[in-house]
Amino acid sequence: MYEWIKAFHVMAVIAWMASMLYLPRLMVYHAEAQTGSIQSETFKIMERRLLKGIMTPSMIVTWILGLYLAWSGFGFKGGWLHGKILLVFILSGIHGYLVGRVRAFAEDRNLKSARFYRIINEVPAVLMALIVILVVVKPF
Repeated sequence: MYEWIKAFHVMAVIAWMASMLYLPRLMVYHAEAQTGSIQSETFKIMERRLLKGIMTPSMIVTWILGLYLAWSGFGFKGGWLHGKILLVFILSGIHGYLVGRVRAFAEDRNLKSARFYRIINEVPAVLMALIVILVVVKPF
């Protein structure tokens, strides 16, 4: 059963990361759209659906299955595992921050520039690379 759970964990991670990389990109274009325009209203729908339909559910599944794997496969032992969990906490914090940004856009209160969202878009990618290195290489 462990291998099946790991497979579903990896699928959930892929869905979560795809969403974490796509949502800030949507926000880049949303920040450039005129408030109240058709484009702005379309971005609101896209952001909400991505967040509620894919991003948050896949994060929840990632956490549940990941914690099970960490417990059953490793007994929560290993420096690499502790590092991974710390980075996933940070990634989850960024997820929460993006939830707030979606809310701000929905209420037409965005004060951040498209450039800001271009920079934010890189953070999940860096965290993902570090997490993958920890999981595959297990350097400590």
